[in-house]
Amino acid sequence: MEFVIELALSFPVVVFSVLMPLVLLYWVLVALRLAPLELFEHDSLKGDYLASSLVALGFAGVPASFSLSVLLLLAAAITLAAELAVLRWFDLGLFRVPLGVAVLWAAFAIASPLAAALCGAMRRWFHRHLLGHQRCLLGERVEVMGEPDAEGWARARLLDDPACEVRLHGKPGSMPHGGEQRVLVKFVAEEGSYRSVDAGEFREARAHLQRLRLGGQRSAEAS
Repeated sequence: MEFVIELALSFPVVVFSVLMPLVLLYWVLVALRLAPLELFEHDSLKGDYLASSLVALGFAGVPASFSLSVLLLLAAAITLAAELAVLRWFDLGLFRVPLGVAVLWAAFAIASPLAAALCGAMRRWFHRHLLGHQRCLLGERVEVMGEPDAEGWARARLLDDPACEVRLHGKPGSMPHGGEQRVLVKFVAEEGSYRSVDAGEFREARAHLQRLRLGGQRSAEAS
């Protein structure tokens, strides 16, 4: 027991000793319907917030809270393995802090693609069982099934799950067309429909935004 307590309080494992009980508490509240499943989702991907960042990392199609929980669980397991296999055998002193930070960074870097793959495998389950959580679909790629009507309404199906269909509402200048691949970027709750953009334009916009962020960071460092 003393070993377990010492392990749980060692850095960087202590970070997850604090976070994982909070994650567990959150899911208990979700199960009791006292907390929303779509805790981090917004009606649009426009903006630099957690759900949008997770979509950019490949976590589209599942609730951000679930993606984050999986990511934290995998990173915690990797960090614990590093502690048991390496860190605990050395008297690192003050060097444990910078080394622990490096272990945390490496744990999340390794866990991110693994968590994205696991969440991707769960997409269809969420599509079938969480029909009332449409914001989770933001960032998903769809194929337009036909030309829109006079009012801009069209049907589309998810590329990763053709059995799941959504309703699109186009706007002048960004109208969907039959056979086109688009990305869901906004959910309009009053209509129960989505706004979408061309998949190529979406990738270009993401890349341009990333370049702007990097440029801003370099300017700030230079000043």
